[in-house]
Amino acid sequence: MRISRFLSLALWLLAVPAASFGQFGVGITIAPPALPVYTQPMAPADGYLWTPGYWAHGEEGYFWVPGTWVMAPEAGLLWTPGYWGWGGNAFAWNGGYWGANVGFYGGVNYGFGYGGLGYQGGYWRNGAFNYNRSVNNVNVNNIHNVYNKTVINNTTFNHVSYNGGNGGVSARPTAAEESAAHERHTPATAAQSDHQEAAGKNHELLASVNHGRPAIAATAKPGEFSGKGVVAAKQAGAPYKAPENKAAENKAAANRTNENKAAENKAAATRTNENKAAENKAAATRTNENKAAENKAAATRTSENKAAENKAAATRSNENKAAENKAAATRTNENKAAENKAAATRSNENKAAKPKEARPAESSKPTAAHAQPAPRQHAAPRAEAASHSAPHTETAAHAQPAPRPAKEAPKAEERPRK
Repeated sequence: MRISRFLSLALWLLAVPAASFGQFGVGITIAPPALPVYTQPMAPADGYLWTPGYWAHGEEGYFWVPGTWVMAPEAGLLWTPGYWGWGGNAFAWNGGYWGANVGFYGGVNYGFGYGGLGYQGGYWRNGAFNYNRSVNNVNVNNIHNVYNKTVINNTTFNHVSYNGGNGGVSARPTAAEESAAHERHTPATAAQSDHQEAAGKNHELLASVNHGRPAIAATAKPGEFSGKGVVAAKQAGAPYKAPENKAAENKAAANRTNENKAAENKAAATRTNENKAAENKAAATRTNENKAAENKAAATRTSENKAAENKAAATRSNENKAAENKAAATRTNENKAAENKAAATRSNENKAAKPKEARPAESSKPTAAHAQPAPRQHAAPRAEAASHSAPHTETAAHAQPAPRPAKEAPKAEERPRK
């Protein structure tokens, strides 16, 4: 049934020029309430343009978005209100927009210059907006660019808030409105979006609570839902009827509940899978980190062992070289000492031998018979004592010891033969 509903909506959208719509919402089977009857608050200052109130749809049904004065995004732009349109089996919301010309807004008579076709509330000239006092509430003491022009609505003001379907407005876009739909558009301002969001959070603005007669029908500025600029609705645009198809509402609510549960379950499953994936990834990361740490530690130990081995080998090599150098030095020193000792010994022996060789040669006069030296005569002890005790006195002739008595010459026959 839902599929056929959206097919019908799609066919209807094809029948209406697509460029005439700002946006499309979720299909709603229940028509929005009639537009409430209210007066327009006074314009707060020059440059503000009126944006009419409308029924929006939320989780709890329709709620009223109060009409308000809004500053245009830039000079020369006009506001085209949004509207609800019937598509055969459902209503779709077509959002409003800013543009150089006012486009199609479903033929809905929102009042205050928006009579269902175009805009009769004012116009731009030389960067200033001129207000039509016949449809706008302005203070001429503060705003001087005003004029009066009677507005005649070609449509019956019956407060219907939607186009098409049972009881809706049957207007179709004109050639001028279709042309405006193809122009450059600017979406609703942030102030307008915040204004609608705030209305959606206000329980008193629900149609099921105010029965089509909201206590805040219009405001002087966006989002100001209290104070002297707030205007309450005088009455509902038509008797409020609670949705008759309770079963459809309950079914829709059940469907939303089931969809929400399915979405929650899917989200929970997704989170579970993501958590598992994250845990697996974390575990894999830890494993890789542990392996990397182990490999690094093993590599470090290997490097340390190699370094220790190389250091020990270098130490042993240095010790061996030092020992060899020390042994070589020791041997060299021992050899030098032995050589020095031997040299000293030879020197001493030579020195000891020299005095003996230095004795004067015994004077001998050769004789024919080879006379033998006379035997030595021992001097008297006293003379020796005297000679030891008395100082030596040298003479010019250096007295020589007395020659030994010559031996008797051998007889001729005893002479050795030559």
